[in-house]
Amino acid sequence: IILRTTCMFLLIIILLRLTGRRGVRQLTLFEVAMILALGSAAGDPMFQKEVPVFYAIVVFGIVLAWYKLITFLASRSKLLTRLLEGKEMVVVKNGMFNIEENRRTDFSQNEFFAELRNQSVEHLGQVKIALLEVDGTMSILRYPEQEVRYGLPLFPVDTTGLDNYAPRVCTFCGKVEEPGNRILRCSRCGKNEWTTAINTA
Repeated sequence: IILRTTCMFLLIIILLRLTGRRGVRQLTLFEVAMILALGSAAGDPMFQKEVPVFYAIVVFGIVLAWYKLITFLASRSKLLTRLLEGKEMVVVKNGMFNIEENRRTDFSQNEFFAELRNQSVEHLGQVKIALLEVDGTMSILRYPEQEVRYGLPLFPVDTTGLDNYAPRVCTFCGKVEEPGNRILRCSRCGKNEWTTAINTA
C-alpha cells in the first residue's frame, strides 16, 4: 500500500505540473472538476491490489489529453471559455457595492469586504472598480489619492451614532448622503442602516 500510494501521489504531482498551473488560487471550476476526477481515479489503485496502477495511468493520460484539447479550444472561443469558467464579476463600482450584479451570486457582502480588507482597502471610497476574477482572486483599481471620496468603512466601526457634520453612508450598498440629509431609507437599496462615511486616503 505504501509503494502504490507513493506511486499514485507522484503521478498526480507530475500530471498537475503538466497542466502548467502553479497553485490552487489559480484553479477554475473546470480545473477543480479535473482534479476531482484524478483523485477518484488515483484512490482505488492506492489500496486495492485488484486495480492495476496501469489503469490509473491510462485514466490520467485520457484526462490530460481532454484537458489540453478543451483548453486549446477555449483559448480560441470566448463562448466556450464563459461556459467552462464563468465570467468575472464587478463587486464594487465607483465607490459603491454593486448590488444589482451581486444579487445573482451566493457570496455574501461580508466575504467581498473581507477580500478588500485583505488588500488594505480601508473604505469603498478608495475603490474605482473591484472585480472578482473567475479563479477567485480580487482585482482592484483604486482612485488616485487626490480623487478619493467618502465611502463605507470596511473595518469594524461604532455605528450607534452618526456625526451630523460628516456625510453618512448606507452600510449595505455604500451610497453616501450629504450632512444634514434626513432621508430615512437609502434611495439606492431601500435599507435603513447608516454609519459615518470616511475619506482617508
